Amino acid sequence: MSESQRKICVVVNSRANYGRIKTVMRAVKEHPKLQLQLLVGASALLHRFGSVIDVIRADGFEPTAVVHSMVEGETPTTMAKSTGLGILELASQFENIKPDVVLTVADRFETIATAIAGAYMNIPVAHTQGGEVTGSIDESVRHAVTKLSHIHFPSSQRAYEFLLRMGEDPKTVHLTGCPAMDVVAQSDLALPPDLFQRYAGVGADIDPKKPYLVVLQHPVTTEYGQGFRQIGETLEAISRIGMQTAWLWPNIDAGSDDVSKGLRVFREKHNPDYLHFYRNFTPEDYVRLLDSCACLVGNSSSGLREGSFMGVPTVNIGTRQGGRERGENVIDVDYKADDIETAIRAQLKHGKYKRSNLFGDGTAGKQIAEILATAQFRIQKRLSYVS
Repeated sequence: MSESQRKICVVVNSRANYGRIKTVMRAVKEHPKLQLQLLVGASALLHRFGSVIDVIRADGFEPTAVVHSMVEGETPTTMAKSTGLGILELASQFENIKPDVVLTVADRFETIATAIAGAYMNIPVAHTQGGEVTGSIDESVRHAVTKLSHIHFPSSQRAYEFLLRMGEDPKTVHLTGCPAMDVVAQSDLALPPDLFQRYAGVGADIDPKKPYLVVLQHPVTTEYGQGFRQIGETLEAISRIGMQTAWLWPNIDAGSDDVSKGLRVFREKHNPDYLHFYRNFTPEDYVRLLDSCACLVGNSSSGLREGSFMGVPTVNIGTRQGGRERGENVIDVDYKADDIETAIRAQLKHGKYKRSNLFGDGTAGKQIAEILATAQFRIQKRLSYVS
């Protein structure tokens, strides 16, 4: 490493987190004026959430360190405690590796731990996907991280404008688009014939030559205790459709156990011959999976983000993405089997949509790396409209 290289510490905490920062990591690693430091923690270390750390290593990134901070239970209490542990562990790692900049992603509870530790240690914090609007605790976390961050990389024009209205200095806000679009733009989207066999999981075989659904439905933290009922409505709708379905396991947010229980109970009771459950896919295989599916169902932001970029028909359920920008590819419904079924059938009839650059054009990673290499940071923050 040259003494002139700026050390950029990227913190990866989950499968979605990795998919939305991978191209930035690659661009930082390849930039002559930057050195990549990588901390991997939280659910990215856990087998039941797909052992994301193994995917990271297979992609050629060796973690500088791992950060164990998750308290088991998937309740609001364990989320709060995990956030606290994350601050403790990340502060120790930052002290050890002494980054020049810490880069954190989006709006998860692990993200705010990164921002708090970095900001209190006078380390410039860079933040992607700020300024967006959604439901659940993510909405509060995202805006709190914005106020703790020193440079911002929003994904859309509206998010850019919202950051300015939040009082962020225009000189620190850079409209780059979302790095998740880079994965789509840089991937061969042809569906490998053995894709569904690569990832094991449990359930019926899926024939890639026939139409299939993808379902990804996470718990909603502000609706804790309702996950079992909510996932039951989705399962009922999918059973009425009867199309072969690749179902991804929910994330680690509070309420995950309720959603997982609903999936297990349904499988044990009905032994469906059209469902296969998966823990994880690599970022590239995930976008291939989406691009070839007949419809994406659930409440993941990928239906609104990557889905809009690829024109994937999407049925968005419930409040988790409430207020987020979306393309014409999305139909919004409540937690009602009848409504979900009707929306899926409408999307199956419609087919692919026109692609949208709402969240960027697929060049965010290189833009962010170049800005990180040249930006001047000011640790002391102030509302931009205060002289």
